[in-house]
Amino acid sequence: MQDVSEQTPLVLVDRPRPGVALVTLNRPERMNSMAFDVMVPLKAALDEINHDNDVRAVVLTGAGRGFSSGADHKSAGSVPHVAGLTRPTFALRSMEVLDDVILALRKLHQPVIAAVNGAAIGGGLCLALACDIRVAAEGAYFRAAGINNGLTASELGLSYLLPRAIGTSRAFEAMLTGRDIDSQEAERIGLVSRTVADDQLLQTCFDMAERIGSFSRPGIELTKRTLWSGLDAGSLESHMQAEGLGQLFIRLLTANFEEAVAARAEKRPAVFTDER
Repeated sequence: MQDVSEQTPLVLVDRPRPGVALVTLNRPERMNSMAFDVMVPLKAALDEINHDNDVRAVVLTGAGRGFSSGADHKSAGSVPHVAGLTRPTFALRSMEVLDDVILALRKLHQPVIAAVNGAAIGGGLCLALACDIRVAAEGAYFRAAGINNGLTASELGLSYLLPRAIGTSRAFEAMLTGRDIDSQEAERIGLVSRTVADDQLLQTCFDMAERIGSFSRPGIELTKRTLWSGLDAGSLESHMQAEGLGQLFIRLLTANFEEAVAARAEKRPAVFTDER
């Protein structure tokens, strides 16, 4: 039997309006989790759009009821170019694949609008934060989930990007408690620029993208660059490497993550021992 992933593209690219590219994570049965089978084609799609001069603005969203639920705890997919590597080096290369997606969004010539249609959890929250603008559907919610999984909440630039979006105290609370932030709170604290009705999300983002695309191309590109450079007290890339190493340290040297997954499946509180 042919694998479903071979039949259905896991990343869709459409052109809903002139100058606007819509990128859709297309794994709704897993709430668009960040399996490598999704992230590798997403990076390829972003690279192609980056050099497509007909595209003036990009909208990123998820199929179904989730924007992205973060790490896939059941089927992580295949990591390219890792044959023959030991487990620690495999982990480092895997981290780089995900880091490259975040950096690609930041470095894209075109502004990127996250149309957050549902859950943005863990790495999914990082994806949204790497976009230049975030618009949430009323049913959307956000969670820095690493701490709930017995790991650090710092991943994929989250501890760098989130304080810059909502301030330090709110970022500390969100990351240390792992609680959900609904769309109304997200708008109030500046995590998203606005909240709209679920059925108006994409049209709102298309209108915004079309307006952006109507202005000077170098004006838009340089505005994006200078906004990000003004927020950068240090290098996002080096910060992400430090985050990733901390996450790998806990992931490889303790059984916390396995305990979190098992507890969730068994519908019980997790008990973390910090031992392997």
